[in-house]
Amino acid sequence: MPLYCLHCLDNETDGAARRAAARPAHLEWAAGIGPALRMAGPLLSETGAMVGSVFLLEAASLEAAKALNAEDPYSKAGVFGRVTINETRWAIGEGKPQ
Repeated sequence: MPLYCLHCLDNETDGAARRAAARPAHLEWAAGIGPALRMAGPLLSETGAMVGSVFLLEAASLEAAKALNAEDPYSKAGVFGRVTINETRWAIGEGKPQ
C-alpha cells in the first residue's frame, strides 16, 4: 500500500489555541487509525512550541489520504493553515517495510 507524508502547518492567527482545544480528540482519533499510521508527531519551533504536525501513513490512494486528513479533529477545528500531502517511499531507516 502506498505511503503518504502529511506535512501540516498550524494557522498563524490562532492555530496554537485551536490545537490546545482539539488535542485530546486529535490524539484519540490518531490512536484509532491503527497500524496504517506509521509515524506521527508535532512539528516544533526553535523554542519547542508546537507549530504543526507530520504523519506517515499508508493509504490506498492520495484521495484516501486526503479523506483521512479531513477527519482529523485538528482539520475540523481549523488548526492547520497549510497541509501538503505527498506520496513517499521508505528507502532507509528502522521500521522499513520488507
